[in-house]
Amino acid sequence: MSVSAALMAAAEGGIIGDGRTGANLALAAGALGLAIAWLVLSRAGRRMSADRARTGGLAAIAAGTAGTVLAVLHLATASGGPGTGNGLVGAVVAVPLGLGAVLLGRRALTRCRSAARPADRTTV
Repeated sequence: MSVSAALMAAAEGGIIGDGRTGANLALAAGALGLAIAWLVLSRAGRRMSADRARTGGLAAIAAGTAGTVLAVLHLATASGGPGTGNGLVGAVVAVPLGLGAVLLGRRALTRCRSAARPADRTTV
């Protein structure tokens, strides 16, 4: 099964069960990315090395992107409207969660890059 076919099946809820599965997967991926980004940002300047902060930022971006893609695919393939039990509202909530994870992950990458640069010191 190709990656695009697996994403499409997950978005339609065809892998595990009912129509809410795709939205739940998107919510979980977005929330995971947001949690990773928050942890990286809270520890980036203190106890975390620049390499670990970079890895955490990239992981947050990847999880947020996966959550957003799953949510958009679920929105595109869902039938019915909100309140029909197909997870449409969950997918709508998952889009900003995933985008927030991407933005916070990008901020963590920017912060770890600025922390890794040596300070500019001018000698007189």
